[in-house]
Amino acid sequence: MQTIDVKRLAEAQGRTEVDVIDVRMPTEYRAVHAECARNVPLESLDPRRVMAERNGSADRPLYVICRGGNRSKQACQTFIDAGFENVVNVEGGTLAWDKAGLPVVRGKKSLPLPQQMQITAGTLTVLGVVLAQFVHPAFVALSAFIGAGLVFAGLTGYCPMSSMIAKMPWNQCVDGGCEGSCSA
Repeated sequence: MQTIDVKRLAEAQGRTEVDVIDVRMPTEYRAVHAECARNVPLESLDPRRVMAERNGSADRPLYVICRGGNRSKQACQTFIDAGFENVVNVEGGTLAWDKAGLPVVRGKKSLPLPQQMQITAGTLTVLGVVLAQFVHPAFVALSAFIGAGLVFAGLTGYCPMSSMIAKMPWNQCVDGGCEGSCSA
């Protein structure tokens, strides 16, 4: 898999138009993103659609960025698995881009998905215990179900609850604040 550091990407951006996609959740993207990136969340990433929307620039590299480099690496692998080799993972992600003093867009902040997930799982677990104690012992199954879901997520890397939370209205960009462009 090809990689590039943020300074080299910024230099390339100064010479020619570059295509950068940010694969974080829309709310993460809205909070802060590289000025030149457009949002294509990993959860809904369709490599064929992304490449088809590039309007004849499919021969140029597609740069993929996230917060720190892990999700963008996953996204690059998704593109490679779909037969698209000219994808480049941006090392260090948006954190490195911002730290290097490169142009970013800052907007509305919200709770990060992991924190939303912790609040939801914790609340449902406590609710199951309280209902089991005061309503019916069978409600302990709610806490067991949440615990089993967390174990499943830890073992597989896929969390259905997290995916559902990511689709909630407050985690979407509905104000058009999820676009960007990179040009020389």
